Amino acid sequence: MRRVMHDEQSDATRSDAHFLRAAIRLSEQGMQKGAGGPFGCVVVRNGAIVGQGHNEVLASNDPTAHAEVVAIRRASAACGDFRLADCTLYTSCEPCPMCLGAIHWARIPRVVYAATRADAAAAGFDDDLLYREFALPLERRSLRLEPLLRAEAAPILRAWSQLPQRVPY
Repeated sequence: MRRVMHDEQSDATRSDAHFLRAAIRLSEQGMQKGAGGPFGCVVVRNGAIVGQGHNEVLASNDPTAHAEVVAIRRASAACGDFRLADCTLYTSCEPCPMCLGAIHWARIPRVVYAATRADAAAAGFDDDLLYREFALPLERRSLRLEPLLRAEAAPILRAWSQLPQRVPY
C-alpha cells in the first residue's frame, strides 16, 4: 500500500515538474524576445495546458501583463469561465501580490512555483516592497487612498447585490 502511494506521488511530482518546466521555458522565451521580465506561466486543467503566457509588460506597455495574468486571461477565455477552480497554475517565480490577487479571483486552488520572491529581488524585481506596503495601515502607505462620493457609489453596489441575474464572484 505504501509503495502505491509513493508511485502516485512520484507521478504527480513528475507531472508538476513537466508543467513547471513549460513555465520556465516561457519565461526564457519572453525574456529573449524582450517582451518583459523573465517570467512564464501555464494554467493546467485535467492534465492539459489551457492557458499560458510570459511577461508582456514591455511589449504591450501594460503594467498588468504579468505572466500569471496573461495565462489566467487566456485560460479563462479557453474554458469559457472566469472561475478556474479545477485548475493548477505553474509559474516560473513566486507570484507578486497583484498576481496572487488574480489567482484568488480566478479561484485557482493550487500554485506551483520555481524561483522565490527573494530570487526575483536579487534580479531587481522587489515584490517584497509591495508585500511590506500592503501590511501597513492605510494611513502609512506610500500610495494615498482618498475616499470621496461614497453616498453616490454605495447605492449602486447595493442595487447590484439585489439583481436576480447577478453572477456572484
